[in-house]
Amino acid sequence: MKLATWNVNSLTVRLPHVLDWLVANQPDALCLQETKQEDSKFPYAALKEAGFNAIHNGQRTYNGVAIISPHAINDVQLDLPNFADEQKRIIAATIQGVRVICAYVVNGQALDSDKFQYKLNWLNALHHWVVDELKQHEKLALLGDYNIAPDDRDCHDPVAWEGQVLVSPQEREAFQKLLALGLSDSFRLFSDEAGHYSWWDYRMAAFRRNMGLRIDHILVSDALKPLCLSCQIDKLPRKLERPSDHTPVVLTLANN
Repeated sequence: MKLATWNVNSLTVRLPHVLDWLVANQPDALCLQETKQEDSKFPYAALKEAGFNAIHNGQRTYNGVAIISPHAINDVQLDLPNFADEQKRIIAATIQGVRVICAYVVNGQALDSDKFQYKLNWLNALHHWVVDELKQHEKLALLGDYNIAPDDRDCHDPVAWEGQVLVSPQEREAFQKLLALGLSDSFRLFSDEAGHYSWWDYRMAAFRRNMGLRIDHILVSDALKPLCLSCQIDKLPRKLERPSDHTPVVLTLANN
């Protein structure tokens, strides 16, 4: 089973990239963030023609999350049930016996902004909801753009980033609290090395110079952990013309 996450930074712009990637990689579930589309604009027909079902939780211009799969998509949940929020950041479903949660975590803007407090409150609500989800679903994967680099290995220049969002102690603590629920960072099951990133700024030739952050993650429950075969960051889409600033992260699981 193959699970993947990708912040596409506008599906309207990146749809050809996504369709090509789906056909080439044939994931069992692809989670998208920042589709930036209303549900009425989501390309259900193009995905169906390529052989994929989809569910979408979107809004105009901002945010938006989707799950795409060649399989049946069941037991759909939109939004955090314990957090009143107009922003479309959560979608979840059960696919092939695995609970798949797609999350687009708040960026937070700056440590002294109201948006940063919103991020911490949102992460706290996510934490409590995942507690309940784990009680109902032994096999669970939480995929998405977390907007958190978990430790200094996940940041190209920790000194330069000190005091900014994505790397703050508060955000990293929230990430560790998710792990403490019995979740594992699937990428770190296979690599302890620094220098592996999933996001690179469009400016300063950041991708060519590998000046990035690892902020896109796939966390897996204890029941899925022993089934993990590999977790890789697919850099190829970042090399395309007009790419997203993120690239896919792909987890391969053994069939149980």
